[in-house]
Parts: sequence; C-alpha cells; structure tokens
Amino acid sequence: MAGRIVEVDKAPSTLSIYTKAALGALPVVGKSGVGRSLPDSTLVVRGMKVDAENLAAYARVCGLRFGDTLPLTYPFTLVFPTVMQVMVSNEFPFPAIGSVHIENVIERTRPISVSEPLDLAVRAENLRPHPKGTQVDFVSEISVGRELVWRQVSTFLKMHPTDAPKEPRVERADEVPPPPTTTLRVDQKAISRYAAVSGDRNPIHVSSLGAKAFGFPRSIAHGMWSAAAALGVVEGRIPDAVTYSVKFGKPVVLPATVNVYADATTDGGWDLALRHPKKGYPHLTATLR
Repeated sequence: MAGRIVEVDKAPSTLSIYTKAALGALPVVGKSGVGRSLPDSTLVVRGMKVDAENLAAYARVCGLRFGDTLPLTYPFTLVFPTVMQVMVSNEFPFPAIGSVHIENVIERTRPISVSEPLDLAVRAENLRPHPKGTQVDFVSEISVGRELVWRQVSTFLKMHPTDAPKEPRVERADEVPPPPTTTLRVDQKAISRYAAVSGDRNPIHVSSLGAKAFGFPRSIAHGMWSAAAALGVVEGRIPDAVTYSVKFGKPVVLPATVNVYADATTDGGWDLALRHPKKGYPHLTATLR
C-alpha cells in the first residue's frame, strides 16, 4: 500500500457522509474545478463482521441466494462507506455527488464465509483524463488474516468540459433485440430497499427531485444493484476464483423492465448484459472469467 496507513475504528456512517458530500457539492463551500492530486493515504478497517440480517436483505433485493458465503458483489457494500470517506475528504480533487460510477472490476480468490472477520483497505489512485472529464480508481481490498480474498477497482468519472474532440454521433437503425435469457422488473420500492441495505443513498437513486437536479427524468437504479442482479441468472455456476468486470451503460430509469442476457464462453466463464427491452441499448455489459 502506498502512502500513509490510517487505521479507522469502524466503517463510517453513510448518512453523515452524504451530509458532508451534499455540502461539498455546493459552489459556495465546495471545491471549485477539479484538483490534480489524490489523498496520500490508505484507510484500513480491521475485524469487520458481516451483519447476517443485512446480508439476507441484500440477497432478497438483488434476487440472490442467502447462504453461508457472501455473494460476489456483497463486499462492495462493506467497503462503500470507506470509499465515500475518501471521496469527501478535503484532499480529494472533486465533489462526491455528481460523480458517475462507470466501471467496476471484482477479483475473488475464494468464497468468503459469513463468519470470517474481515480487514478492509481502501485507497484512491490513478487520477487521469477522460474524454468527458476526469476519472479516478478506488482500490478496495478485503483480507482474512494475511490472505487477500477479494479486490475491487471502482472507476468514477467527474464530467466537466475538456479539450478532447467530441465523439461523432452514430445513428443506429432500430433493431429488434434478441430473446433474453430472462427479464428483471425493478421499481423505486426495490431501489430504496437496496439503498438502505447498501448504504448508497445518493439522491439520484432515492429521490425524483434529486435525480432531476442531475439531469435524469426520474430516479435511477444503482449500477451495483444491476451488477448484483445480473448474477442471479448464473448463480451456482460462478467459479470460486473469478474476475467480474462490469461496464455501466445508460442508467435504468425507474420503474423499468430490462432484458438479461447470459452466454457461456468456451473457457468456462460468462458474458452478461442488461439491455433495454425495446431499443436494445446496454445498461450493463460484463464478463465473468
């Protein structure tokens, strides 16, 4: 781990963090522009225990099984408050609210038992330009003792004017999407439950007014809810040691029905997608390898 190691007694409350994030988004007291450096620290939380009731609620809202081991995406909820703590720090180069989660890569070396005590480490790195603004990676690692069992790289984008040339707009003819593997129905009630169990109470997910403030017609589903729900169609067929790479496309505006696609690959993995049922554009594309 590069930089300073900062031990945190416990994961912070996301309610207090979102209050600070909302203040950070105000032009009067917030950051102006985008900075050029990141906090030089790794936040560490040791001995975290999984709340079985929270895990059960997560499994229900994502359509996953509740058992003795953690679903592949569940540790995101464990590290998310610490990720947000880094993002709202004074040293972070742009406001948390308004940042967009565009990619996520999870590497799991083995299944994680519900009863295992977990050590978490979170840091920000790789601040770099993006054609639509500035992007940054949050690296989150979970260990059991000295064994690294789960690692995640979450890429966030802060959109702002850049000198990059605009991408040419490609007009696509309407195509009838192929029959899906299954479909998913999601509404505000489900996403509000996901916000409660995950701690991700970003206004764009839980409030129509909050969503409209950031240019969405109505509230939208969390990208990581979509990433978790997509796994339901292949649950029980995911390797113990696996990499789950996700790219988020157009948001799922609530309420919605989405098509789920799961195609087995020759190497024992899966290609997954969530697509609009009529227009066929992707909400999410992903690989399990």
